[in-house]
Amino acid sequence: MQLMSRSLLVGGVAATLAAGMSQAQAEFSLSDRFHDADGDLVADIPEDASQWRDPDTLVFAYTPVEDPAVYAEVWDGFLEHMEDVTGKKVQFFPVQSNSAQIEAMRAGRLHVAGFNTGSNPLAVACAGYRPFAMMAAEDGSFGYEMEIITHPGSGIDEVEDIRGNTLTHTSETSNSGFKAPTALMASEFGMVSGEDYDVDFSGKHDNSVLGVANRDYAVATVANSVKNRMIDRGVIDADQIEVIYQSDTFPTTSYGTAHDLAPELQEAIQEAFFSFDWEGSALEEEFGRNGEEQFIPITFQEHWAVIRQIDEANGVEYACQ
Repeated sequence: MQLMSRSLLVGGVAATLAAGMSQAQAEFSLSDRFHDADGDLVADIPEDASQWRDPDTLVFAYTPVEDPAVYAEVWDGFLEHMEDVTGKKVQFFPVQSNSAQIEAMRAGRLHVAGFNTGSNPLAVACAGYRPFAMMAAEDGSFGYEMEIITHPGSGIDEVEDIRGNTLTHTSETSNSGFKAPTALMASEFGMVSGEDYDVDFSGKHDNSVLGVANRDYAVATVANSVKNRMIDRGVIDADQIEVIYQSDTFPTTSYGTAHDLAPELQEAIQEAFFSFDWEGSALEEEFGRNGEEQFIPITFQEHWAVIRQIDEANGVEYACQ
């Protein structure tokens, strides 16, 4: 299957990041807990079979961007399919933060997960996460855009108006909620975070969208896929939000496994993703709002190159305990 991305560089950040691609990839490294003999930038499955895990119950967590209770129902049919394919019980694990999700996999409590775009490098480096799939449209295209949003009457009509004000991010592990806009503001608009504008954090994308819509935040950075789903479900009205900037397209949430699951189990989990019938499913109803209707194979080395570049531009280091 041929993969297609609409564009993977953010506006004016492209020139800054492109020059550093090789360096960013070369400097990315895994925690000493893991090995990467094949050089694909993800943890190898342990060679010693005694280190393989084959749990009776698989624990799955979706990236904590919105109400976990809503997404437990959205994923229910898919998890039943995974049970059929793997022969295992599968439990949905609601997580409240990216850091909690990464820690759960690092500690061995989480087996299968969808990690958001920005947290992928940290999950790969520190938790032994092995991403293999991503949602995509029928033609194989994928991704979402980072948007800077405000509300009518905020007095912020363009990006330059953020100078001297407070820009609300989601969390430091989020690509569209923090990493990409921080690099963008410096490279394209000449504004340095913490110097030319103040920052605060809402914790999640839906918090930022609701905060702007309800005028608790003047301006925020979000993933438009989250914002659009919230508008479509009637959580907010479209006229409560104004978009003053939209980036080009980034890869979206990846799906993968803990590195030390038994190889046959990892293969069965992958089969569950790629054999799932989206037609009439809750996944189709929810994620079809963004035009997504299948899982496609991806690699961290290729599809997350631009995210590692953004991390490099922001001086991010992956401090693994």
